[in-house]
Amino acid sequence: MVSTTQAAEGNSAVFLMDGSQVSRQMRWSEFGAFLDGYVGLSDLAETDVRAVLVNLNPDLTVTSLVFFRIWFDEEGRADSSWNVPIEALAEKGAKGPDLGGGAIRLVCRSLCPDPAYIEQLWDPDMTPGSNHFHTIRKAVEANTLHFRKVEPAEENIPVLTNSSSATTDERVDLERARLAQVLREQRLRIKTLQSVQRDALSDLQREHRLEMQALRSEMTGLEQKHERLRVSNEQLKQRLQERNEQYLALQEQLGDGTSTSAETESGKADAETVLLRDQLERKERELELREEKLIALERENHELKNRQVPEDSLLDQLRNQVVFLVAYHPGVGHITLPYDDIETYFSNPQAYAAEQCGMNEAAYREWMAHYENPVCTHADDSGTPCGEPVMRVTQPADFEAGKDDRCEQHKA
Repeated sequence: MVSTTQAAEGNSAVFLMDGSQVSRQMRWSEFGAFLDGYVGLSDLAETDVRAVLVNLNPDLTVTSLVFFRIWFDEEGRADSSWNVPIEALAEKGAKGPDLGGGAIRLVCRSLCPDPAYIEQLWDPDMTPGSNHFHTIRKAVEANTLHFRKVEPAEENIPVLTNSSSATTDERVDLERARLAQVLREQRLRIKTLQSVQRDALSDLQREHRLEMQALRSEMTGLEQKHERLRVSNEQLKQRLQERNEQYLALQEQLGDGTSTSAETESGKADAETVLLRDQLERKERELELREEKLIALERENHELKNRQVPEDSLLDQLRNQVVFLVAYHPGVGHITLPYDDIETYFSNPQAYAAEQCGMNEAAYREWMAHYENPVCTHADDSGTPCGEPVMRVTQPADFEAGKDDRCEQHKA
């Protein structure tokens, strides 16, 4: 947990966001009670909350913002493992937009001074009508937390009214500062839009992967039903053939002068034959319906695999190599994925990384287990592993199972 005792004596608050609106406000000391687990928020149970640390000047103008995420468990208590040093990050923030008191210090996912915490941050929306900066500024001006506002003292600075060159220089400096501020805001907006595009691409790929998995499962189920129906039809045909043979044999044995009992048995055999034929016809109709549905699903699957991506979309840019998708795996490093390999990669990233290393998936997973936890894996008679630390092998091709994952005592 991050201790709240380090908070500045000035005005600091935490805003909880719901979309583009501020859903809840609390002073920094109150937020510290949530971090320490003294109180919980039942309405936020099992929720990944987007929050903002807001540091204010004495005159209640914004001096710095940190856009961070925090998870609340099923009891509405803050995640006990959350340890993002948002106060320290706020001091290292990059220049952001002017919210009334000059350029603020800004920390978000696109402007994170420490990459170790980038996944714990989020990017503000700068779209007109849902701009988070405007929302935060309005909430600060409303001052519902009743911070004490200290008006800045006015300074009597002598002005040389007869110096036109000094006035011109001041105007130039002001114009340069304004342009620099506009450029910073535009760069920030570009970065946040790129982050939104990455998230949208990730969501699209996840939906596509889930859709393909569902289609594969459905096709597997239909193939299994088709096979069961085929086997059932074969069995029915065989039984019908056996009944016909029995019937012909019975006719040959009894001849034309059969008794009434023989005629009764023959009538029963005819009735059973008709029943079997009805069952066979019904099964054949079901089989035809299944085959038609299977053909339709195969056609739909073919269309999904070969469908054209929309022009100027992210997938189109990936295909035309305007945008590149890069994956990282230990032992392989960063891999630039060709467009044709994207589906193969997401179906089994470990197997794809193993192939890039020139080894099979099982061997790569053994190396990964050793790389993440380099200890001796020798187990005694009771199945208890040794657990003695060993030297980590950093390259998959250099790893030899049974040797590099053994301590000196168990290598023999």
